[in-house]
Amino acid sequence: MTRSTARPAPTAPLPSPKERRRLREAKGLSERQVAAAVGVTPATVRAWETGRAGPRGRRRAAYTRLIGCAEPGIEPSRPAEPGGSGTMPTPTPGPDSRPAPDALSPDGPPPGRPSPEATAPDGTGPVPEPVEGLTAEEAYDALYGRTAPGLTRQIYLLTGHRKLSLEAVEHSFRVAWQRWPEVARDRDPAGWVRAASYEYAMSPWHRLRRGHRNADPLPEDPARRALLDALLGLPPSYRRTLLLHDGVGLGLPETAAETEASTLAAAGRLLNARAAVAERLPAQAEPADPGTGPAPLREPLAALALAEDVPAPPAAPAVRAGGERVAVLWTRAALCFGVLLIGATTFTLHTAPTHYEQPLAPAERVGGVPPLGGPEKLTAQDVELQKALRDELAHGPERLVPRIP
Repeated sequence: MTRSTARPAPTAPLPSPKERRRLREAKGLSERQVAAAVGVTPATVRAWETGRAGPRGRRRAAYTRLIGCAEPGIEPSRPAEPGGSGTMPTPTPGPDSRPAPDALSPDGPPPGRPSPEATAPDGTGPVPEPVEGLTAEEAYDALYGRTAPGLTRQIYLLTGHRKLSLEAVEHSFRVAWQRWPEVARDRDPAGWVRAASYEYAMSPWHRLRRGHRNADPLPEDPARRALLDALLGLPPSYRRTLLLHDGVGLGLPETAAETEASTLAAAGRLLNARAAVAERLPAQAEPADPGTGPAPLREPLAALALAEDVPAPPAAPAVRAGGERVAVLWTRAALCFGVLLIGATTFTLHTAPTHYEQPLAPAERVGGVPPLGGPEKLTAQDVELQKALRDELAHGPERLVPRIP
């Protein structure tokens, strides 16, 4: 009996995530089309093209062949057509294959990634932006410009407050600039800022503020008014899950991770939120295709966010300057508190007693004998006797002093 020593051929490495996206866009394919052809969700394709995950097995072979970088010696298994040719046609862009509006989800490239709209001067293709040459300010400004407008509209749909949405976005980006080394190394900086904005906007302490107790007036359009009213009527956890999954377009595992819940709990919240909205808005209850189709409320939420007049966020340099001012103020406050604490400790050390003095116990009567509690106040008789004794000159008891005639 002989044992085979043959080993599987090494798998050729895939292109970089940036190159994967460039190849897909060069063929005119959307994430939804690639997901439908490979058999995954659009969120999975997005994860492959951002470096958070990578395809494996037959999906890897189908994905690489689809974007035009098929690995040598690997033929992906494809479903046979009724004609028996066994080949899979290349998807062609159609009216439903265009990417969703960027009113809620920032579909633009992250800092340092080429944008599909940025073309070369001769119009031949996208111009790649340098990654290594970006400074911290440039990378921050690119992230801010790409995510701040859509994030402001997300917070408005989450809270119904325009001023609070702008305040939440500014606060999260100020914190992001203060912790920029941590945020820049994060695998999803936009997700980091989005989570911080959601947490700030959904804080229950805002209910104590007079201007944030009630939501802003609802839209005048009956359809948008009903949709926003139904959305704001959901519990905060349901509202956030519905907005992340159906509005932003995150997958169910990513939604569960961002809401700090299990996948099963996130799925339950999503189904309950959709059912509540469908009960109040029967027109929005469209059949869902969780495999490859769009989310039931993605288009209505995007249209609602685009139609509302949400204030534009300030410029990125102004937000960075505000974050630096806040950091300086907190640093000064910490230094002042430290100096005050040191002064109070020093004063206490100089004024505190250096040894322990045991307190005297109160006098008590023992066996009927009056307690000796120290010198008491003299009576009138005692004072007269004391005066007589001081006036007379005596060297001893009277009975021992001889009387001299």
